[in-house]
Amino acid sequence: MADAATLPLLLRQLRLASMARHVDDVREQATQQGWGLEQTLATLCEHELAERERRRLERHLKEARLPPGKTLASFDCEVLDKAVRSRLTALATDTTWVTQAHNLLLFGPSGVGKSHMAAAIGHALIEQGLRVRLYAASTLVQELQSAKQELRLSEALGKLDKYDLLVIDDIGYVKRSEAETSVLFELIAHRYEAGSLLITANQPFSAWDTIFPDDMMAVAAIDRLVHHAQVIELGGESYRKRHHTQTYQEGS
Repeated sequence: MADAATLPLLLRQLRLASMARHVDDVREQATQQGWGLEQTLATLCEHELAERERRRLERHLKEARLPPGKTLASFDCEVLDKAVRSRLTALATDTTWVTQAHNLLLFGPSGVGKSHMAAAIGHALIEQGLRVRLYAASTLVQELQSAKQELRLSEALGKLDKYDLLVIDDIGYVKRSEAETSVLFELIAHRYEAGSLLITANQPFSAWDTIFPDDMMAVAAIDRLVHHAQVIELGGESYRKRHHTQTYQEGS
């Protein structure tokens, strides 16, 4: 029969490393406070679960490749219209739209904070247990184009299915060529009603003929994106310019 001294070893063999690390401290606390077996075990389990959640968050943040520091807390939401601010906060705190495979499209001129907000929403969703991956649109298209040339596009698209939300930043920088835009369309069609997309764009839909050389492809892509989507326009003064001006004034 095992004795108390072997408990840490047994916990490690069961791959309960956090429980093993805390078992002595918890046992001492249990003795001091007169805990029963159930409370002692529950406290050890809480340590294990907290450590697993920490590792999950660390792992998923690393794979998401979100820019560090681009969170809701670091975004100056006062530059946004109150209604827009409320909608974006709701999207960051409620995962329903992602679990239902809906999309979010952020439009606006350069510098208004689209990329920052996209990353901030990604950070918030990861903290709530979802898996997110951010790509610069040009990088993603190049990777998919290479996969298509190697006859493994289906495999590449399938690997992206593990992400609940795929963030495609600056879609307007995709080159207007049939080879590149065809794989972008295939991605949009593949994710349709199966996985969420968050896309940032400088151009409104009316200018997407600069992205898709074929009008029919542009219409089909837009139709799939907006069928289950929220479309939000960020306007006003350039966020980067405003931040730079404030920093300069504070330092002078």
